[in-house]
Amino acid sequence: METCTDRILVPKSTNVSWWAGIIEHGFEMPLAEGYAANTDAENYQNQVQPLLLSNEGDVIWSEDPFKIQFQQGNLLVVAKGCRMVRSKPGNSLREAFMYASARYFPPSGKAPDELLFSSPQYNTWIELMYDQNQAGILTYAKGIRDHGFPAGVLMIDDNWQENYGKWDFNKGRFSNPKAMIATLHAAGFKVMLWVCPFVSPDCDVCRELTKKGLLVKNNSGEPAIVRWWNGASALLDFTNPQAVDWFRSRLDYLQSVYQVDGFKFDAGDSQFYSGVTASQTVSANEQTELHGKIGLHYPLNEYRAMWKMGGQPLVERLSDKSHSWADLRKLVPDMILEGLMGYPFACPDMIGGGEFTSFLPGSAIDQELIVRSAQCQALMPMMQFSVAPWRVLDESHLKAVLKAVKVREAHIGYILSLAKRSALSGEPIVRSMEYVFPHQGYDRVRDQFMLGDSILVTPVLEKGICRREVILPAGAWKGFDGKRYLGPALLSLAVAQDELGYLEKSE
Repeated sequence: METCTDRILVPKSTNVSWWAGIIEHGFEMPLAEGYAANTDAENYQNQVQPLLLSNEGDVIWSEDPFKIQFQQGNLLVVAKGCRMVRSKPGNSLREAFMYASARYFPPSGKAPDELLFSSPQYNTWIELMYDQNQAGILTYAKGIRDHGFPAGVLMIDDNWQENYGKWDFNKGRFSNPKAMIATLHAAGFKVMLWVCPFVSPDCDVCRELTKKGLLVKNNSGEPAIVRWWNGASALLDFTNPQAVDWFRSRLDYLQSVYQVDGFKFDAGDSQFYSGVTASQTVSANEQTELHGKIGLHYPLNEYRAMWKMGGQPLVERLSDKSHSWADLRKLVPDMILEGLMGYPFACPDMIGGGEFTSFLPGSAIDQELIVRSAQCQALMPMMQFSVAPWRVLDESHLKAVLKAVKVREAHIGYILSLAKRSALSGEPIVRSMEYVFPHQGYDRVRDQFMLGDSILVTPVLEKGICRREVILPAGAWKGFDGKRYLGPALLSLAVAQDELGYLEKSE
C-alpha cells in the first residue's frame, strides 16, 4: 500500500545508487555526496521530472516540486505538497523504471515525426544567429546537400519573426517565405520555426492580448514584464484556454499559409512564471507543463524546458552546451537520464555545441571536437547540426563527420525500430549499462551507453585520444573494427580520429 507524504528520508546504503529527474544534472548522476537541488519554479534550463529511481528497484514520485539533498550518504526528499510516494516494485533500475512509467507517465503509443530520427537535423542558429534571413537559410540548405549531407528537418531559429508574439515572417528579411519553404520542401527538407510564449510589450499584439486578459499579471493587475535572455517581455497565460487557442491559431496560420511543418518551442521555463498571477491558480511548474501540452498537436516539435509530460511524443533537447570537451562529456549521462525520466525521444545539443558565444568571430574552433561530437551523436536517437561543418572544417575532418553520418545511416532501421517500440513501451532508447546489465558494477559508467539492448556505443570524449578503454559486459560481441570479442572484459580499443567505437551483440 502506498502512503502519500511530503518528506522521505532514505538512510545511507552502500548498495544503492539514485537517479533524479533533473536532466541538466545528468552528468552528476547517480547522486553523489553534497548534491542538492530544488525544482520549485526551477527547471535548470532543461527538462525536469519529479521522479527518483534506484538501481535496487526503488521509486520516488511526487506530483509537486521537491527539494533533494544527498549528504553523508543519506537521501532527503522534501515535496512542496503532501503528494509524494515511495515504492519498491522490483530489484533493478529497469524494474523501477517500468513501474514508474506505467503508473505515472504511461506511453502514448505515438512518436514524433519519423524524419527527426531518420536523418540528421539542421538548425540555422549558429550560422545566422539573430540575422535569420531568406537568402542565408537557402544558402545553408544548399550547403547541406552540396557537401554530401542528407536532407532532413531544417529548423529556422529565433528572429525570423516580426516580433516576439507577432508570429509572421519579417518582411525585411524574407521577401517570399512561401517560395523559400517550397524550395526547401522540393530539396527534401521539412521546416520548423522557433517560437516562444513571450510577447514584446510595445507591439500591437501585446495590447490586443492585454485587453483579452491572456497574459500573466503582476501584483498590480497589469501584464507582468518578465526578464529573459533577450530582454523583457510579457508572457502568455496558458491556464487561460483562450491564450492557448490564440497561440495555436498563430501556429496553425503559419502552417496553412506558408506550409510550415512544425515548431521548436523555446522558453516556457518555470522560473519565468514565478511570482506572477494567472487566470487559474497553478504552480509555476504547471505553466511549463501546459506549454508542453501545446506540442502534442504538432508531430514535428522540440522542447528544451519541460515539467512532467513523460511518455508523450515530444522531442526533448538537451540545454545549450559550450564548444568544449567538458560539455561534450556531459552528453552521454544527460541522454541516459532523459530516457530514465520518461523522455526517450531526446536530442543532444547541436554538434560542437549550441552556445552561440563559442562561435562568435575570433573564437577558436576545435575541429577534432566537432568530429567527436558528431560521432557521439551518431548512434543516439537524433543528431543535430547547426554550425556548418563545411565552413569550419578542413577536408579530412569534414570527411570524418560525413563518415559518422554514414554510421548512423547503416543503423537507422534499428534506431527507428527502437523509437517505435518506445512509443508503446515507454522504455529508453539510450540506456545506461546498469539498466541493461543490472548489479554488475556498471551504475557509475558515464562515458559509454547502450542503444537499445544490442549496441554498446563507446565514443571518444577526450582530445587527442585514439584509443579508449571499453567496459564490455558478458556475451559475444562484434566490434566496429570487424573483430569479435567475448565479455566480460576490459578492452583497450584503437579508435582512429574518423571512427566511432561501438560493439554489437552477436546472436
